[in-house]
Order: sequence, then C-alpha cells, then structure tokens
Amino acid sequence: MIEFIAQNMAPIMFFSLIVFMLLGYPVAFSLAANGLLFFFIGVELAPYSNNTITLDWPLLYALPDRFWGVMSNETLLAIPFFTFMGIVLERSGMAEDLLDTIGQLFGPIRGGLAYAVIFVGALLAATTGVVAASVIAMGLISLPIMLRYGYDRRVATGVIAASGTLAQIIPPSLVLIVLADQLGRSVGDMYKGALIPGLVLTGLYMSYILLMSIIRPKSMPALPLEARTLGHGVTSLFVALLAATVIAYGAHVYLSPTHGANADILGACVGIIVIYIAAIADRGFNLKLMSRLAQQVIIVLIPPLALIFLVLGTIFLGIATPTEGGAMGAVGALVMAGMKGKLTFDVIRQALASTTKLSSFVIFILIGARVFSLTFYGVNGHLWVEHLLVSLPGGEVGFLIAVNVLVFLLAFFLDFFELAFIIVPLLAPAADKLGIDLIWFGVLLGVNMQTSFMHPPFGFALFYLRSVAARVPYLDRITGKNIQPVTTGQIYWGAVPFVCIQVIMIGLTIAFPQMVMHYKGKVVDPSTVEIKMPDMPGLGGALGGGGLGLPPLGAPSIGGAAPAQPAAPANDLTKPPSFN
Repeated sequence: MIEFIAQNMAPIMFFSLIVFMLLGYPVAFSLAANGLLFFFIGVELAPYSNNTITLDWPLLYALPDRFWGVMSNETLLAIPFFTFMGIVLERSGMAEDLLDTIGQLFGPIRGGLAYAVIFVGALLAATTGVVAASVIAMGLISLPIMLRYGYDRRVATGVIAASGTLAQIIPPSLVLIVLADQLGRSVGDMYKGALIPGLVLTGLYMSYILLMSIIRPKSMPALPLEARTLGHGVTSLFVALLAATVIAYGAHVYLSPTHGANADILGACVGIIVIYIAAIADRGFNLKLMSRLAQQVIIVLIPPLALIFLVLGTIFLGIATPTEGGAMGAVGALVMAGMKGKLTFDVIRQALASTTKLSSFVIFILIGARVFSLTFYGVNGHLWVEHLLVSLPGGEVGFLIAVNVLVFLLAFFLDFFELAFIIVPLLAPAADKLGIDLIWFGVLLGVNMQTSFMHPPFGFALFYLRSVAARVPYLDRITGKNIQPVTTGQIYWGAVPFVCIQVIMIGLTIAFPQMVMHYKGKVVDPSTVEIKMPDMPGLGGALGGGGLGLPPLGAPSIGGAAPAQPAAPANDLTKPPSFN
C-alpha cells in the first residue's frame, strides 16, 4: 500500500489540491499548504517510490530563490500599472461619457443601446483591462436606461456582463500578461496574437444583437425621439471622418520619404489631431461647422483612442515594453482625469488601494504556486500530466479539445488567476511537446478562461452586475414609470447565449489559427531566399588569397623572397619522427 501511494503521489497531490479549494480555503494558502504537506510526506516515502520521488530536505533551500524570481519579475510590473490606469479612468467618468455619447449615436436603430454597450465595452477593455470596473460602470449607467426604454431584462443584463468580460481577451488584458509569464513567452507577442480574436468576438456579440433585433424586435426598441438629446448629425460626422482621412493620407504621402514604414501611423495621428482640434474650436467658438452629435462623438472618442495608441501602439511598434507601456498608460490616465477635473486625492487613494490589493493577491498566489510546483515536480507530477495529455487520442486536435473541455469545466469553480497559475504550467509542456505554438495556445486558453466570468452560478461578472442591478421596484425619474427589479435568474439566463458565443469563438480559434499566428509577421518561403556574396576586389580563388589586403598564398612576403616550404616528411613509420 505504501509503495502504491509513493508511486502515485502526483495524482494524489493534484486531487488533494482540488479538495482544499472546494472546502473554501484561499487559493494561495491551499497551494502553499498542499505543497509543504506533500513535501514532508514525499521525503518520507521516497525510499518506497522506485525513484519516482526525488525530494530531499535540502531542496527546501531552493524556495527563497524561487520567491526572489517572483518578486524580481519585471513583466509582472505591468499588472499594477494597468490596474491603476483602469481604476483612474473608471473614476474619471470616461465610461459614462462614452456610454451616453455612443448610445445617442446608435439610438435611432433597433438595439442601438446594446450596440453601444458592446462598443464601449471593447473600448473600456482596450483602456482599462479590468473586468470589474467595466461591468460595474456599464451596469450603473446603461442598465437603468435600457430598462427605462423597454429592453428585455435578459438581453440587457447579458450584453452588459458579456461586454465587460471583453477586458479578458482584448489587450492590455491582465490575464494575457499572466499567461505570457506562465508560458515563458513575450507579452507583446501575446497582445498581438489576441487582438484579432478579441475583435472577432466583439463582432460575434454584435451579430447576436442584430439577429435578436430581427427575431424579437420588441426586446430591444430604438430610443424615442425625446431621448436623443444630441439631435441628428450623422452626416456631419461622416464628413468630418472623411476630412480626417484625406488629411491623414496627405500627411502619409508627405512623410513617406523621411519616415518610411511609420509614415502611415504618423499620418493617421496627424489626421486625428487636426479633426480633434477642429471639434474643440467649433464648440468653443460656436463656428457651427459640425453638428452637436459629431462634436460630442469626436471629443469623447479621441482621448481614449489616443490612450490606446499610447499603450498598445508603442508596444506593437517595439518602442516600449508592456511594462513601460503600462507606466505610460497610468500617466495618461492621470492626465485624462486631470483634464476632466476629476483628479482628486480621493480618486488616487482609491486607485492605489485597489491596485495594492490586486497586486498582493497575484503575488501571494504566485508564491503559493512556486511552493506547490517545487513539490509537484519533485514527485514527477509534470511527467505524469505530460504523459496523460500527450497520449490522448486525436493528436494535436484531440489534445486541444480535451484541454479546452477541462478548462471550461474548471472555470465553473475557479477564476482566471487560479486557472493561470495552477493549470497552465501543467499544460504548457505537453502543448510544447506536441509542437503547438504557445502564443496560440495561450490566446486559446484566454478566450476559454473568459467564460469563467460568465458561468452561472459562479461567474464574477454576474456577481458584479447583481451588486448594482435593482433588487426592488423603483420609480424612474425621467418617465415616471414604476420599474420592476432585475432577478438573479434573469441575469443568469441572459448570460447563457453569450457563453455559447464564447464557446463558438474557441472553435473558431482552433479552426483558424492564423487569427493568432499573424503575430509572427510575414512568413518567408526558404525556397525563395537567395544568398549572394558581395563583390570583393582582390579576392583570389577558393584557395588563393589576396583579399582583405593579404598577399596570395605562396607569394613573396612584404620584406623579400617567398618563405621556404618545408620538405614533405618521409613515410617511414619505423623510425621516430625528426623535428629538425
């Protein structure tokens, strides 16, 4: 019996960790306690393990070095920077301005508010990267408006919760930083790989709203005329965008000779800056060049788009690392909050407190994971997991299907940090052995882990929305109607279609890997590569010389006659060699 336990320590240890967490112990402490407990057991059972356990007491001296590796990891500095940036932006009222403006823009069409929530959710994801901030902001601002104008409660709650979770997959997502760190890959490459899947998922959400607006038009009516306070003016907005495009193209042509490949980005910046200054001048001096709607859309949209470029653009262009991009984003968020007059000591205090809590949470889980992995590797747990996964039927596709089903089921009970720190390090070696690109694998897991926020009954996005949705009937101050509360069941059922969409997105990512693999750049065909040596005057034949300023072999030396060549040695091997 002792031999059986010793030789199967890895699966026993893994399932014991699951039991620890199901009992309600915090994840960081469950990992550390489980690791230390089985370390002691493993040392005692090592003689009975047939060399499958390689634990010994001096191995504990490796823990300080492993902890130092966590604390000195500069990549993880991006997490507090992006968290701070997101919380400052949320406190600055940016989400409220975006939702109000984009809601007015899409208001005349059926389902317009839902489109606005998805669009703003994607923008918030690209600026904040924090799910809680996005869901709570949109729940507080958009949900009362959607209920006021007759939206179906399941549609309204589902679209708000799902749009908030876009912060999981659209850069600068915190989960992508953690996944890149656990997979040993570049955060910049992970961001590049995840960009297109994030945009495709946003398009799928909008396609679902379009389908529902056709099938059930009464579930998402258009805004009534009296609610469109910014009036009309879409034509004016299109003219302004066309003018910005023309200016951007002209700047691109002008800058191409001097700036090369970066001229298109610089030209776009010039066009955006010109149209932004024009909108501010039009409003400030009442020039009436644009409609109120066009003015508001340009003035509200361009600052967050500029912040996105400041963060992601510099990372993608190779100007800044993700950590440096996060630092610039944090400074940009402070500037934006100051421009709105919302930069107060209380805002900074709340942002710093929330950032410290989240960063401490991540570091403690990482330290616990280091203790757990030290013991797990000592009982050859990584080999057990690798053998278990590599031997699955179906090869690479079978492995991907099995892993995604496993992660999907675990997401009912674990959040993305726990999945990233516990499951991903066990899956990565098997994926690498099968020849799977780890950036593609990481993005695939990121899309899958996004469902952990939407799973009834434990999805955190559902909890965030439940905390701000009305629990009792209330009187709407605009229409004077009595609005019924939103039930927990309506929130859960509203999330189900979007969970199905996320599952479809997982399938699309597997079926079309090029959505992610574009991060490698243009693929070079080795058969088209031509190697041509430069023309070097004075270079002799293959055995000649004279190139690079040297005389040919055998030619007279610079000082006179050619050196004498030594006589060929005799082939008589019966006598000792002569060195005279």
